[in-house]
Formats: sequence, structure tokens, C-alpha cells
Amino acid sequence: MTQALYRKYRPKQWDTVIGQDHVIQTLTNSIKADRVGHAYLFAGPRGTGKTTVARLLAKAVNCLNENPSLRPDNTCEHCKAVNENRYMDLIEIDAASNNGVDDVRDLRDKINFSPTQGKYKVYIVDEVHMMSGGAFNALLKTLEEPPPHAIFVLATTEIHKIPATVLSRCQRHEFRRVPIDEIVKNLKEIAATENIQADEEALTLIARQSAGGMRDAQSLLDQLSSTGTKITLALAQQVLGTATSQTVLDVIASVLDHQPAHGLETIHHALDSGADPRSLARQLVDYLRGLMLIQMGNAEQVEATRDVKTQMESHAKSFTTSDVLRMMKIFNNAATDLRGGWQPSLSLELALAEVIDAPVEVAQVTATPQPKPKPVSAPAAESKPEVKGEAQPVVESPAINSNDIVKAWKPLINALPKAQANLGALMNSVKMIDVQGKTLILGMASDVLVEKLNKPDQIETIQRLIKDHFHVDLSVRCVVTNAKGKLPTHVSQDGMVAAAIQHGGEIVDMDE
Repeated sequence: MTQALYRKYRPKQWDTVIGQDHVIQTLTNSIKADRVGHAYLFAGPRGTGKTTVARLLAKAVNCLNENPSLRPDNTCEHCKAVNENRYMDLIEIDAASNNGVDDVRDLRDKINFSPTQGKYKVYIVDEVHMMSGGAFNALLKTLEEPPPHAIFVLATTEIHKIPATVLSRCQRHEFRRVPIDEIVKNLKEIAATENIQADEEALTLIARQSAGGMRDAQSLLDQLSSTGTKITLALAQQVLGTATSQTVLDVIASVLDHQPAHGLETIHHALDSGADPRSLARQLVDYLRGLMLIQMGNAEQVEATRDVKTQMESHAKSFTTSDVLRMMKIFNNAATDLRGGWQPSLSLELALAEVIDAPVEVAQVTATPQPKPKPVSAPAAESKPEVKGEAQPVVESPAINSNDIVKAWKPLINALPKAQANLGALMNSVKMIDVQGKTLILGMASDVLVEKLNKPDQIETIQRLIKDHFHVDLSVRCVVTNAKGKLPTHVSQDGMVAAAIQHGGEIVDMDE
């Protein structure tokens, strides 16, 4: 069986570890001075060398070379045994599957036995943050006063989950993400040794996809090399799922042309053809990130084919930077949103509707000025807003304070059964809640959302939720709005003032 590249090219000497010079220098100095600690904590992102360095430490402390500065020498019997995974005094423990109190007690019982081969027994505990609270407590005494022949190396990707009592008993070393250029250099060397034909652009894409993890980068190169053809940028994008699909271009075009129907049709066609909705959302985010980089003058950082890059440059000129940032945030939320439940397209549909329905500047609604105008937040009991050319009727007092409904809105959504996740997602998209008389007004961002929510069975469910929670009967009316608050009291829900406010307007003056 062929050995994986990341295992084949795992560093066997201190000077071949990439990107962690600050850790290596400290450890090699302690080896030379014969001042090795009894417990270490290696923390950092996955694939950055934590376990590799722990194994190097285990080799170095047990190396038979008389010159400390040459340890590990990889020629003595102990070093060879470690490299060949047959060194009995190196014990690697996966805390994800050995995380209980009994596991730690078993370790504690065995640790007192002297080493079989070398001077030290080295325990490498990987993913140590997975240990239970009881297991950590059981480990504390051993970490504080281990036998002189034992060394612990705890490795974790989530150091914030490690109790402070454990942290205080270990020498802590932070591993950093490996820089892109160093990853690319390493991949080039491996490609040359393995006779893998690869374009530098493709290797750079692999390095970026690995997010600073050398192991991930080497695994991706291994995966791409199995295709048996030259690794080009286009091939890397296709295999790694970063290629810009026509679906992405069509969705962005529908936003630019303000054609929601075409955008929804494109999304549905892609999903019906087997596309994963969250993967499609991530592709949209990645494309928009490319537009942002172009707008900020970093076009060289965009990995794309020449044709796609030309299209991106055109789109980058068509959208403002704020538009691109807003769309990135919305589609990024869709990529991690699980509210769709049984309706996989819902999150993308909501995201597209919100993206297309951009906020529009609307003129403020003003009334005839008076010497001493009063703010709308505190009108006199008999005051009413007035718009020139329209008499505003005084409406009846609300059956319930809309603020009470606003506060209870999230709990009401959470009270829905899982089968109604679709309705819950739509209720979560409500931008404005107001009560006029016995009517509950729900403001949505677009006609698409209003149409989706304004179904008899869904309206009936909302009415029942209100009835059960507040013991009051309300009819429900859905409107398109850009307002973020509610309509002022004594404003008719059907008048010109209400319409203007629902489209982003603001009352700045009142007539007595």
C-alpha cells in the first residue's frame, strides 16, 4: 500500500520542521542544556506539527548520541525504533476515545513502571481538550509530580477548553499557521521528488485551501496527484470544489439585473441537479470575496481562470464595495444556516431575497412646521401626524403593546415544532412588528418573502401563537418594509404616512 505523502515527508529532524522556529529553538536549547520539562502543552491549528514535534522530543530525550546538540541523530537504535513506530516507551493516546476517569487511572497505574528501552517514557496525549472534567482532575496529580522517567506532551487545537489547573502545570508552546510561501516551497520540493507535474498557481491554491496546515496541504497534493495528469489551476479548482460554476455567475447576474425570479430559478435548477445548498452558498461567498479583493487592489490574490477573472473584474466595477460586503455576509450566513430543515433551498432563497432587496433611500415625511414641534416619540394625546393633501383618521388603540410581541417573538418561533421550520425561518426574517387596533402588521424585506409568509395555514398558526401567548385575537397583515421599528400610534395603517414609513421614511415633525 502506498504511504500517504504527509506521513512519508513527516520531519525527522528539528531543522526540517517548517514554520515553528520559535518552538524548535526553545526545545533544542533545553535538550542541549539537559533541562527537559516533565509536562508540555502544544496548542495550535490542526496540521501545524504538534504531534510531529512531540515525536521529535521523544526521540531527542532518548537518543543514544553522546553529543546533545546532535539529538536526535536518526541513526541510533532508539531513533530508528521511533521512526519505525516500534519504540515501546513512546505512548500515543487519543483523548477523543480515551477521555474518561478510568482511562486516566489506568495510565496512572502504568506510568510508575520503568521504561522498557530508553531513559524516558513519553506520553503524547492528542486532542486533550476532549477529556472529561473528571479525567482532567484525575490527571492533575500525575502532571504535578510525575515519576522522574515520565514526560507528558499534551496536544490540542482548542486551548480555551483546557482547565487553568492543567495549564499551570505545563510548559506551553503555541504553534502558528504555516505561511503560504513556505507551504508552496514544501509542495514544490515534494512534487519534484515524486515526479508530480504541477503548476505554481495550483500549488498556491492548495496552500490557501489548507488554511496554514502543512499536513492538509500535503494531503491535498496527494489527492490531486492521484488523477494521473498534470495539476493545473483549473483541475485543482474542479477537484477541490473551488471552481466558479456558471450557477454562481448567473446568480450574481440576477442580483445585478434585479431579477429575483431568474435567480431563484437558477438556484432551484442547481439544487435539482444535485448541488449542495451550503456548498453553493460557499461558492457565492468565495466569488464575492474575489470581487472584494479586486476592488481593494489585490487582484493577484484571486485564483481563477482567465475567463472567470475577466467576468469578476466586470462585476467588481458594477457593484459598490459596500454591496459586495453586504452580499458576502448574507450568503455566508446562508452557508451555515440550518433553519431550512426539510426545505433545503430556503436559506439560499431568503439570502437571495435579502440581497436583491437592497435598502433604498426614501424622502422623509414632514408635516407643516410649528413654532414648537414635538418629537414623534412623545406626541400629545390629541396630536396626529398630517401629510399635505391627505387627512389622517385616528385609529383605535392597539389591542396589545407591540413591544410585548417583539420581546416574545423569538420564544414564539422556538415554540414551533420541527415540522414547521420553514415558517420559523420566515418569522425570523420579519423586520418590523406593529399592532394597529386588532391587526398585527409584519414587515418583510421583499415581495418574495411576503408571498412566502402570507399563506392561510401559516397566518393561522401565527394567530394561534399570539392567542395562546397573549390571550388576544389579532388578524395578521404582511407588508413590504424597510422600516426597522414600528408605526407610530394614531397613524392609519392604510394611509400615506404608513406607506412612506414602511418604505424607510421617518416622521420628523407633528401638527398639534
